[in-house]
Amino acid sequence: MIEGTCHCGAVRWRFDGEPDGATACNCTVCRRYGVLWAYDYDGEGIHVTGSTRAYVRGEALEFHFCANCACVAYWRSRRVQNDGRRRIAVNLRLAEPEAVARIPIDHFDGLDTFGDLPRDGRCVADYWF
Repeated sequence: MIEGTCHCGAVRWRFDGEPDGATACNCTVCRRYGVLWAYDYDGEGIHVTGSTRAYVRGEALEFHFCANCACVAYWRSRRVQNDGRRRIAVNLRLAEPEAVARIPIDHFDGLDTFGDLPRDGRCVADYWF
């Protein structure tokens, strides 16, 4: 289990288990936020608490941030899948560094090709500076 919290502690998330990877996306939103995402389903592998405000991006995603300190905590799909599940991703940068240090980085080209790029051997610890 991995836990994360915004700077003021008002928004918290829990990721049950360990993610296969941390996604670094270069889309117009993610590159500005500087986030590293870990994905699962809302209320299943990921649980969030606290009051957030949302930036709605088109018809697909809501980016949630703390209403108090403005840390980007997670995104959630605006669409519920046919099986009733909803995709969600938490910002691993809100976790303690030692809890996520060895998770490999997955690169996603959300700007041009909207596709996965090959892993380059780096992990989250390589992104802390």
